[in-house]
Amino acid sequence: MNSVSRFPFARPELRLTRPIVLVGLMGAGKSTTGRRLARRLGVGFADADDEIEEAAGMRIADIFEIYGEAEFRDLERKVMQRLLAEGPRVLATGGGAFMNDETRAMVKDLGTSVWLKADLDTHVRRTALRDTRPILRKGDPKSILAKLIEERSPIYAQADITVESHDGPHKDTVGKIVKALSNRVRAGDPV
Repeated sequence: MNSVSRFPFARPELRLTRPIVLVGLMGAGKSTTGRRLARRLGVGFADADDEIEEAAGMRIADIFEIYGEAEFRDLERKVMQRLLAEGPRVLATGGGAFMNDETRAMVKDLGTSVWLKADLDTHVRRTALRDTRPILRKGDPKSILAKLIEERSPIYAQADITVESHDGPHKDTVGKIVKALSNRVRAGDPV
């Protein structure tokens, strides 16, 4: 399954020169928001988790179970490197991708990162909708998410842009991202 899609009839609001990389904890809305953002900007979209599953020929949960998290992270880094090299698009990452120093450096060099920041209750609600998150199977999901927020927020805060992601319409989050990207262009920063 190739998760890259194009929307050829959309009129782009911004001319991208590099990938827009959505980062944040699971349940932040990266995939859902990413698809809508790509449509609005008239560019392709890729979900790194889908691309990892395609490359491995198995589900992420199975990769974790059979090979462990370290092997998964290595595959994730390689897939991210390929996706970033493919040029302008919107790219939704897995929750842990930006935590890897090498991946984070690649994103900084080749893309524009956007942290979709949500509160704990939002993450809990959204992740409860699907039982596909191996990390949340190791105990109480709310406690795990709270710990991950505490550990990962300082790293996510290194993103080029931070946008609050709440339970409102996704178009509102997309609008905030487009506004922040437009501000970067006006400031002379690449997007």
